[in-house]
Amino acid sequence: MFKDRKDAGIQLGEALLAYKKENPIVIGIPRGGIETAYYVAQKLHAEMIPIISRKLGHPQQPEYAMGAIAEDGSYYLSPWVKSEISDEDLEYVKNKEKEEIARRVKLLRKGKPIPSLEGRTVIVVDDGIATGSTLFATLKLCQNQHPKKLVVAAPISGKEAAQQLQKMADEVLILELPEDFRAVSQGYQSFSNLSDEETLKFMRKYEEEHDSH
Repeated sequence: MFKDRKDAGIQLGEALLAYKKENPIVIGIPRGGIETAYYVAQKLHAEMIPIISRKLGHPQQPEYAMGAIAEDGSYYLSPWVKSEISDEDLEYVKNKEKEEIARRVKLLRKGKPIPSLEGRTVIVVDDGIATGSTLFATLKLCQNQHPKKLVVAAPISGKEAAQQLQKMADEVLILELPEDFRAVSQGYQSFSNLSDEETLKFMRKYEEEHDSH
């Protein structure tokens, strides 16, 4: 059980210390993953960037996620979706989310492109993994860039998602894998959703610390 995202991020950073010498780049998945990634990057003295992925909601039931799309257009679909949804519907949902992705890239990365991940050790951090779809889409984006090593790290995850991650990354580091996993929040004493403004605060803190070096 973690006190909050800061506690989880610090513990995750400790568990990843072996990577410090590889000059890794830490990727945070907004929004909650940015706070966690901030503390991991601090521990590893590593570069940190946000990469934006968005859930693809079902056209009839938007809160029901079919998968996710990353900012380079890489997407992940739940296995059952392919037979259930038309290409037109899928394109429509993807295009809608691309607009939101563009807004967030502008907000969280000032519109800058993702730095090259080729040949680097890339550590993708989230505050916890439920269905994993936004994470899967982000990993596809990372794979397209041919990193030297792709690592996924999170404080807590369901077993099913963790197993699927094994196929997509070189290493998966999860601190807690509860038997009766229901939601990410069960691993935290204090867990609230971050607003855009709170997420930005961590990006600014990171930038201030790194600009002064």
